[in-house]
Amino acid sequence: MDNKVLRKLFLGFIHIHILHHAKEEAIYGSWMLEELREHGYEMSAGTLYPILHNMEVDQLLNKEEVNVNGKIRKYYRITEKGDTVLQEAREKAYELFKEIK
Repeated sequence: MDNKVLRKLFLGFIHIHILHHAKEEAIYGSWMLEELREHGYEMSAGTLYPILHNMEVDQLLNKEEVNVNGKIRKYYRITEKGDTVLQEAREKAYELFKEIK
């Protein structure tokens, strides 16, 4: 399959993955990169950080900047809107996986 098509498909999975973890606890970029790598998603910080920023702009995530050992770390948590989107995405994904399994 064409890499462009796979990238578009996996981007949606990545968004769901981010929302899932941001619901469980506050996340930050480097941790999320490692989590995604554990699930086979190879991406750079230059790809992930714009995704996080856009999810914040879309009001799916809230950002809190925290000083950690003299460096500012951006923590993200799911918003109410993000939680609604996550629930709907889970339902749609479940239906799809039941059908294609």
